[in-house]
Order: sequence, then C-alpha cells, then structure tokens
Amino acid sequence: MTLEALGVSAVHEQVYRQLVDIGPARAGELGAHLGLTEPEVGVALDALMAFGLALVDDADRGRFIAASPAVALGSLINERRNRLHQAEISVTEMIERYRTAAGGRAVRDLIEVVTGTEAVGHRFVQVQSTAEREVMAFVTADTLAVSREQNDVEPAAVERGVTYRVLIERAILEQPGAIDIMALSLENGEQVRVVDRVPHKLLIADRTTALVPLRVSGDPGAVVVYASGLLDALVALFEAIWTRAIPLRLSSDADRPVVEDGVPGAIEPLDLKILALLFAGLTDRAVATQLDISMRTVARRVRHLMDLAGVQTRLQLGRHAALAGWF
Repeated sequence: MTLEALGVSAVHEQVYRQLVDIGPARAGELGAHLGLTEPEVGVALDALMAFGLALVDDADRGRFIAASPAVALGSLINERRNRLHQAEISVTEMIERYRTAAGGRAVRDLIEVVTGTEAVGHRFVQVQSTAEREVMAFVTADTLAVSREQNDVEPAAVERGVTYRVLIERAILEQPGAIDIMALSLENGEQVRVVDRVPHKLLIADRTTALVPLRVSGDPGAVVVYASGLLDALVALFEAIWTRAIPLRLSSDADRPVVEDGVPGAIEPLDLKILALLFAGLTDRAVATQLDISMRTVARRVRHLMDLAGVQTRLQLGRHAALAGWF
C-alpha cells in the first residue's frame, strides 16, 4: 500500500507506519528506527498531524500516537473521492461548453498539430485514458512513436470497461512475437480484425476525439481531431473497413481439443491457430514461422482438417470451419 495517492509523501508514510508498529514514541526513537534525523521526523510528524494521521500523547506531550488507519485513512480517501467527483462534474461541464461552442469555431480550433516523439506519445496515452466507452484503431506494420508493446494504457482502459476494436495490417502477423501479443489482446477482450493494408494509423476515442499520427519535417507528429465533420468522416472510414475485414481468432473458448462428430481430440488448439492465420491471409511459410513449426507440419495439419471436414480445397475448409463453429 502507498499513501502517495492521498498526498502523503513516502518519508511521511514511513514515519506513520513505524508509529503504527511500535506504538507511542518520541521523534528521536522513530528516527533511530528509520535512520532519519530528529528534525526530519519532526517535519514528518507535523505533516501527519495535519492529515489527522498522528496525535500528541496526552499522557506524555513529548510522545506521538498513530491515529487509527481505519478512521484517518478512510477520511482521507473519502475526501479525495469527493474532490475527484467534483472534478468529474467540472470536466463534464467543460466538455458540454466545448461542444456547444464547437459549432462556431474556426477550422483551426477543431484540429491540433502535435510534434515530437514525447508529445505524440503523451497524446496517445491521453486520448485512450479519456475514453469511457470505445476505442477504435488502425494499426500499421511500422511504428512512429508508440509501439503495441509500449501501449500499457490499453489494459487499464479495457479493465474499466472500454471496448477496443482494432484493425491491423496483415504484415503485422508476420512480425516476431506478434501472435503472442495478439493472443493476449484477444484474451483481454479486444476485438481484432485483419486487412491487407489500413489507410493510415488512427486512434479514435468515444467518437469525439481522433489522433492521426504523421511525420512533420522528418520528425514524428500527429493531428488531434475534435468533434467535426472531419472526425465523422474518420469514424465512417473505420466502420467501412471494419465491416469487410477478417476477424482474428487464435484460440477456442478453452485450451482443449474441439470435438468433431463425437471424436474427442480431432481438432487440436494448434489446428485452430493454423486455421486462423491461414484465413487471415498468411502463407504456409509465415504460419510455420509464427508458430515455430515446420511447413510440413502445417501442410499435414491442414490435410487432416480437410479430411475431417470431407472437403477438397482450403476454400471449402474455411466455409466448413465457419459453419461448424471451429473458431
């Protein structure tokens, strides 16, 4: 547990924890335990008393007592919660005022140009962090400022209920480690679809803000697009491509063989991954590389599935797999 989120510094928290552990104590005793000078402990105790976390011992005015964590910390948490609630109300009001004024804004006020890797990365995190309902994204094989591996804000957004719909280029699936990353994203509830190429990198949050990465004079940059006809066009573009893209599925609903025609173990989890990657457009060689198996194994497993389905072509196999609910 850390109390920094409540405004209590790390040093002050150390003193409070020590006071909780040893009971009533003088500043010198606390300093001896923590390796701090008596003046440093005195400053910490003053701060703790201001927070209501420490009290002077009535029986000995030179000693200090830790206040009950349940009462004192509960009070601090409630205070912070109330402040956050008030901040949320203020933000909501500002958003409404912003939207109301947007109709009369000049074009230059509806877009923002951001330059530099750090600034683009900050906006990338910021746009996702403000999303409450949905994030839509185009992901290309190259990276300008933030890679998928570095996008640690995404899991936090998914955890708070934000839906992610992501369109990726087929070439991404051929990159080292891509399958593991995609499998984890799918496992976390992200929806992923595959196309040959996406028009451009794109990130849209709640259909109210979009981030379009680009290069400005050779340096990474981006355009932030706010509520406008341009943003509506970007949303429409995403939806149009999403509709015709191929859903990516890398596993069944359990890590066990699928039962086909009453025969347990007929379709292994490896078969499902092979099928998913083949129907996403990867070559046998690319599938073999991604799954760390030989091309002969890929061909043998596909032949097994075709025999199981009673079909002669991979196209027929794909249709049968879809109808049979294999993946």
